[in-house]
Amino acid sequence: MSKKIEQSLSKSLKKYFGFNSFKGNQEPVIKNVMSGNDTFVLMPTGGGKSLCYQLPSLLLEGTAIVISPLIALMKNQVDAMRNFSNNDGIAHFLNSSLNKSEIQQVKLDITNGITKLLYVAPESLTKEENIAFLQGVKISFYAIDEAHCISEWGHDFRPEYRKIRPIIDQVGNAAVVALTATATLKVQHDIQKNLGMLDSKVYKSSFNRPNLYYEVRPKTNAAKEIIKYIKSHSGSSGIIYCLSRKKVEELAETLQVNGVNALGYHAGMDSATRSRNQDMFLMEDADVIVATIAFGMGIDKPDVRYVIHYDIPKSLEGYYQETGRAGRDGGVGECLTFYSYKDIQKLEKFMQGKPVAEQEIGKQLLLETVAYAESSVCRRKLLLHYFGETYTEDNCGACDNCNNPKPQFEGKEDVVTILNTTNIVKGRYKSEHVADIISGNSTSAIKSYKHDELKCFGFGKKDEKDNSHWNAVIRQALIAKFLSKDIENYGLISVTEEGNKFINNPKSFMLTKNQDYDSSEFSTGASGGTSTMDPVLMSLLKDLRKKIATKKKIPPFVIFQDPSLEDMAIQYPINITELTNITGVGTGKASRYGEEFIKLIKKHVEENDIERPQDLIVKSIVNKSVNKVYIIQSIDRKLSLKDIASAKGLSILELIDELEAIVYSGTKLDIVYYVENLIDEESYDDLYDYYNEAETDKISAALDELEEYYTEEEVRLMRIVYISEMGN
Repeated sequence: MSKKIEQSLSKSLKKYFGFNSFKGNQEPVIKNVMSGNDTFVLMPTGGGKSLCYQLPSLLLEGTAIVISPLIALMKNQVDAMRNFSNNDGIAHFLNSSLNKSEIQQVKLDITNGITKLLYVAPESLTKEENIAFLQGVKISFYAIDEAHCISEWGHDFRPEYRKIRPIIDQVGNAAVVALTATATLKVQHDIQKNLGMLDSKVYKSSFNRPNLYYEVRPKTNAAKEIIKYIKSHSGSSGIIYCLSRKKVEELAETLQVNGVNALGYHAGMDSATRSRNQDMFLMEDADVIVATIAFGMGIDKPDVRYVIHYDIPKSLEGYYQETGRAGRDGGVGECLTFYSYKDIQKLEKFMQGKPVAEQEIGKQLLLETVAYAESSVCRRKLLLHYFGETYTEDNCGACDNCNNPKPQFEGKEDVVTILNTTNIVKGRYKSEHVADIISGNSTSAIKSYKHDELKCFGFGKKDEKDNSHWNAVIRQALIAKFLSKDIENYGLISVTEEGNKFINNPKSFMLTKNQDYDSSEFSTGASGGTSTMDPVLMSLLKDLRKKIATKKKIPPFVIFQDPSLEDMAIQYPINITELTNITGVGTGKASRYGEEFIKLIKKHVEENDIERPQDLIVKSIVNKSVNKVYIIQSIDRKLSLKDIASAKGLSILELIDELEAIVYSGTKLDIVYYVENLIDEESYDDLYDYYNEAETDKISAALDELEEYYTEEEVRLMRIVYISEMGN
């Protein structure tokens, strides 16, 4: 690269983009690109990746080809580039959204040397007519944006990205720039190998975003928590991510009826609606976007103040990418995630039917996500470690685990146990397998490798330390660099030189106790305060329930379940309308039993001068469940439950979930016609008598007593019959 061009970089930066200085690694990256070298750029969201190819494209001879995955991303980038020039032809995109005359104009501007940047989707690049055209064009370099899409280990793998290198070879060789905001060492290697650029210069910026606050909460009444959170951040822009389109629509509607200016966004919407909703969010005509991961890539809205994950993401890379959309202007960004292990189990089910290799990759990525969510170690430290970076501070001051430190205990012996066991199996197994050996879990894998015959098998049982404990020890040993994970064979752990030194000379090593996400109590982190129930009121509510149950000669759970009473002891409903917003309380239950409960709550509130959390009261969506109406009508017509389930694409147990929700909210369902065909008269009476005498309606308790004789389906269906008849 000539000295003249090098000296002109700062002037060009000011001339085209209005910046006085480069940020982070931008300048060395641009110099390397302009020297015609392959370049790998790993730069977090908000770090200024796009400038790394935009500026060189303006200064070098020819046209730069930018391969990008999303049409919306291309349009935004092209519009931005055109603002830096007097000629709209300086930047174009070539994708399926263009008609024939528009494509002709693009090609004319390229041929005439006007276009410096051409954005293409990988699908467009594979078309024969486009390849033939580009073979006659002077290519300055190729830029592969969102390069993690190449890797099967990345969070947004796209098979068409694997074909980019052969097409480049076909079109004509030039330097390649691969750019991504998120990549582990495994993904980075995969990208470089696939693009044939293993010898490229790598520029890696720190993944630390000091302005972001990270928090994970148990997924308990998540919609209510989200509404409370948004209302406490009134006027701020936020993004909420969900995994399914259905949940996007449900949550967006729930927010709307509760006075939140929210819109939905997912790939199933028509393009006009999607574009309108995106533009309204960008123009601040909407405060909140509820979206699947289809939203956000390349959307340059710098003042997003919070990113909420209603569902846990499939990988930590996806999580980091999505949380990175908060605080891009350097201001505060809060990243709030709701976690339930049930969501992980759902994601594992979705993988079934996919190729075995893909399932294995998906499972490993999920395990990393579980480790992050359940750990009590500094979240920033965990995230940075995942991306191969060391964070040395003891307390980041900007995550829930650092702000609310969990108890620590001396873990020297536990660490030595983990390291010795890993050495015994010669570093050929994954963390969960090592944890299973120490826990004494006789899994099929443990038996097949005869690891249940090892002396260390079940060593942890004597201290009653379970699998989750040993997995937590492994995670903290990884952070301490006593263990390492194999990049090529993802997930296999082995003892490092440092780890072997620790075995030979153990020193004090404090471990942090893991989070218990089965607990109903949790910190609200950045917002302050806690969502805990009023124990005095809870006791009064239980006494009232017992009194009514005794009078009516029915079990207390028929009136209101414990979760409903707990919710009342948090929200303090003092009228029937408010009572219907309580978990598990429909209009039927409210009208039948509500008066005495709200009278008691109102008296308690007045006597104790309690300020009620009105912002926790969530309005229900009117006619929210189409399934509910269909199910009630079908049961009125005495249709088979199997036929009802089949019509709605549900399993029989999923339908039972729906039936339970309906009857527990106070609506009567007569399914006796179905149950009587399922079980004989003696069994019917036996199950009915069980619930009549039971102290709890928990299915686990029923199965403990009845599983030898009845299936879960039979036990749950009879509970529905009993609750419907006695309570509704």
